[in-house]
Amino acid sequence: MKKYTDRGKKDTRSGFGTGLLEAGKADSRIVALTADLKGSLKMGDFANEFPERYFECGIAEANMVGVAAGMAIAGKIPFVGSFAEFVTGRVYDQVRMEVCYGKTNVKIASSHAGITLGEDGATHQTMEDIALMRALPGMVVINPCDWTQTKQATIAAAKYEGPVYLRFGRPKWPDFMPDEPFEIGKSYVLNEGKDISIFATGHMVWEALQAAEVLESEGICADVIDVATIKPLDTKTVLASVMKTGAAVVAEEHNMAGGLGELIAGVLAVSSPKPIEFINGKDLFGQSGTPDELLKAYGLDAAHIADAARKVINRK
Repeated sequence: MKKYTDRGKKDTRSGFGTGLLEAGKADSRIVALTADLKGSLKMGDFANEFPERYFECGIAEANMVGVAAGMAIAGKIPFVGSFAEFVTGRVYDQVRMEVCYGKTNVKIASSHAGITLGEDGATHQTMEDIALMRALPGMVVINPCDWTQTKQATIAAAKYEGPVYLRFGRPKWPDFMPDEPFEIGKSYVLNEGKDISIFATGHMVWEALQAAEVLESEGICADVIDVATIKPLDTKTVLASVMKTGAAVVAEEHNMAGGLGELIAGVLAVSSPKPIEFINGKDLFGQSGTPDELLKAYGLDAAHIADAARKVINRK
C-alpha cells in the first residue's frame, strides 16, 4: 500500500486563507466578504494585503450574498465566508436565486463544517450542507481533505467561471496530499486495490487511508479514492473502481440524506449495481464534544470504515 505521511496537523480553513491570498495576488478582480468572521475564516492575510478588496458585512449573511452577487455582475470574483451552517441554511434563498439562478460568479467559502467543529454543538455544526448545495442547479461542490488540497482547491475555484461551494473545517487535521494543482471534477485514487473500493471526502479521507492500512494487514487490498469534488461527480473513476473490486464503502462527515453515499449509490444503481455500505452521520444532529470523541460516537473513524469494508466484502 502506498504510504502517506502526516507532515503536521493544520486546519483546512487555514488552507483556504492561504489559497485566497495566492489567488488574490494573481487576479485583482478577487474580493473577499465575511460576516464578522475574518479570524474564523482565516481571511486576515488577504484583508491586510488588499484592504480595499476586503469587505466586512457584519452578521448579515443574506445581505452579504446579495452584495457578492452584485459585485460578480460588475466583474469581480467574490469569495463570501461564514460558518457552513449560516452560509447555506440561513441564506438558502439568496444563494438559490442570486447566485445559482442568476449564474453569478460567486464562491461560497464555508468553514466549521461537520461535527468536527466540536464543542460548539448542534447549533453551529452542520451535517446537511452538502445536500443543500448539491440540489442547486449549476453549483459546484468541493470538499477538500487537507490543508494543501484546500489551498489548491481555492485557487482552482477562483479560476472557475460560475458558482462554487467550498467546504472546510475547524480542527487541525493531518496534511498529507501533494502540493499539486487541483482539478475540479476529478476524484483522486490514493491507493489501488482489488478487494474493496473506499470512497471518502473531506476529513474522512485520512480515516479511510488508516482503515486501508488495517485491512492490508489482514490481506484485504483497498482502492482508496478521495472524492474532493462531489458535484460534478467523477463517475468514470467511481465506476472503474467498483467494476474492479465489486463492492464499495462511502465515508463522509455528513448525514445520509443528500450526501455522497446516496450520490454514489445512485450511480451504481443505474450503471453497475454492487454491494455498498455507508459511513455517515445517519439522520442525526450534532452534539458537543471534542472532534475525536464525536467521530467515534457517530462511527466516523478508521475502525468503523474497516468494519464496513469487511461486512460489504462478505456480501459480494
